[in-house]
Formats: sequence, structure tokens, C-alpha cells
Amino acid sequence: MAQSLNVPNQLALARILLTPVVMTFVLLSEQIDHAFGIALAVFIPAALTDFADGYLARRWKLTTVLGAFLDSVADKILVVGSLLVLIEVGRAWSWAAFIIIGREIAVMGLRAVAALEKATVPPSFWGKSKATFQFFAIGFALIRSESEIGPFFLDEWVMLLAVFATVLSGWDYFRRYSSAFTSREQVEVRGGDE
Repeated sequence: MAQSLNVPNQLALARILLTPVVMTFVLLSEQIDHAFGIALAVFIPAALTDFADGYLARRWKLTTVLGAFLDSVADKILVVGSLLVLIEVGRAWSWAAFIIIGREIAVMGLRAVAALEKATVPPSFWGKSKATFQFFAIGFALIRSESEIGPFFLDEWVMLLAVFATVLSGWDYFRRYSSAFTSREQVEVRGGDE
């Protein structure tokens, strides 16, 4: 396990550990001066680790199963945690968070079904783009400008772009890998009390 915690994996782990720090400053924004600015100062390096860990893992040939797991989970924890607290303080829409979180759950399900078929679902251009849009939308929400552009704040416009990229990337994954659902092999993967 210790050998698996190489630099890229440590960066992904840092992303997970920094998420509660961002959340805490947002939630305490009424008690702490410049709390949103501090949250942004923590969020930016956390988001940048998403780009650094994958790049370094490929460049240094340090790709591991643990690394792939940490990278995927860390992204979702940072985005979901940040969105939840932004909803709490009125700086994000719950419907947008629902779409973003729902897409992540759906694609995780697709990956699980593909794995049963011994197939992989590699990251796509749109998958990487949606993460970038989501990070920008959250970052802008943390430093919300009080001037509106038409009916929305700037961060809300960026969030609309993030939702669009999220839906588009989900559609792209399901379009390309829907054959995983048409396998003739019967595999029982349901849980619950039966």
C-alpha cells in the first residue's frame, strides 16, 4: 500500500482531504472574514491536482489501480462537497447539482456494467471538459460578483455551461458504450432484500 501512494496518488488524496476544508470555510462564511476567498484559495490547488495527478502518472509511468480509483473518487468528492455547501449558502442551484451528481452515478453504473463485460470506459474529451467547467463554475460561485449579467450572476452562467457539458458528456459515454447493456450473458448484479 505504501508503494502505491506515489506522488500522483498523494495529489488525488490531497484533493479528498482539502474538500472538507473548502466546505468548512463556506459554511462558516458569516463567522469568518474573507471565508469565501479562503475557500477559493484552498479550492484552486485542490482542483489543479486533478490535472497534475493524471499528467504525472502518465509521464512518470506510475499508473496504478489505486491511482485510477483515487483520481475518480477525489474528483467527485470535491465537486459534490463543494456544490452541497454552495446550495446551503444560496450560491448554487439544487437542480444543477442533481444533474451533475446524477450523471456521475449513471456513468459509474455504466463503468460497472462495462467491467462485467471485461470492457473499460476510458475518459473522454467531454468527460474532461465537464470537470473543467464544473471547477470553474464552483470557483466563480465562491467569489460571486454582485453584478448580474442579464438574469444571472456570472457564476450562474458558468454553471449553466457546466450542466450542459455534464449532460453532453453523459450522453457521449452512453452513446459509445450502450452495447454493454445488450449482452446476452445473464449477470445478476442487483442488491437489496430479495
